[in-house]
Amino acid sequence: MTGIALTDRTGARQLTLPSVPLLLGAAAFAVLYWEPIATLLRDWWSDPEAGHGLLLGPLALYLAWKSGIRKDAVGQPMLGLALLVGAVLLRYVSGLAAELFTMRLSLMGAAGALIVFAYGFRQLTRWWLPASLLLLSVPIPAVLLGSLALPLQLKASAMGAWMLEARHVPVLLAGNVIHLPGQSLFVTEACSGLRSITALLALGVLIGGMWLKTPWSRIAILALAIPVAMLLNGIRVFLTGFLVYYVDPSLGEGVMHFTEGWVLFVVAFAILGGIAWVTNGVESAWLRRGAAA
Repeated sequence: MTGIALTDRTGARQLTLPSVPLLLGAAAFAVLYWEPIATLLRDWWSDPEAGHGLLLGPLALYLAWKSGIRKDAVGQPMLGLALLVGAVLLRYVSGLAAELFTMRLSLMGAAGALIVFAYGFRQLTRWWLPASLLLLSVPIPAVLLGSLALPLQLKASAMGAWMLEARHVPVLLAGNVIHLPGQSLFVTEACSGLRSITALLALGVLIGGMWLKTPWSRIAILALAIPVAMLLNGIRVFLTGFLVYYVDPSLGEGVMHFTEGWVLFVVAFAILGGIAWVTNGVESAWLRRGAAA
């Protein structure tokens, strides 16, 4: 039982109040997970690599609220309790190691366990889209971030250098440093494109959940988000080198460089939206053909 039902004199159900065990469970959850919640909100606000959480977190909660509770929702206390025990154990171990990423994963796991406990596993599958957005809002661990950023830096540098050579710009590539006559461009971790990939993956999940109907089309839009982000990041490196060489070396930094990133980010969003639109058309035609057959 998840609450106390109040009825009027006619016996009609009017309101459901939380039961004492549920209130106690919510209080215990708040105490146990206060630290990961507080640090997650702090990183969303202060860390540029995690800023997308300020959008994804509230959006996920809104989508869950809009989707609502299944009419046939039935709690699975034993399964929910087992999942909750696993999440709490993970919270304890991650707390000993002071490892924020697994601590935050245990937070998500505990929230999912409480949903299963109160409403059943099918309710959790109903909320797959909000749950996916919340998981994507969790910042990547610094160790993994570094290991992913360097290959992306090298790839963006190589793509930018190749495009510059195609435009007859003298280029010498050394790792993630592009040497131009009288000027060198250093492709930093912030220019690796990792932020764009994370944001486009979140957009792909959102578009797939709201526009597309089949798992294969949703997987396809996610798979295409990564090369789109990488290609446009290479174009950003090329544009920076092109402007530095032909116009003014000062255009390789400051407001102009920042503006380039935002403009190409908007272009990436538009490209992914266009791909989703085409995919939706193909998907709808295929489903109509299947229904007619």
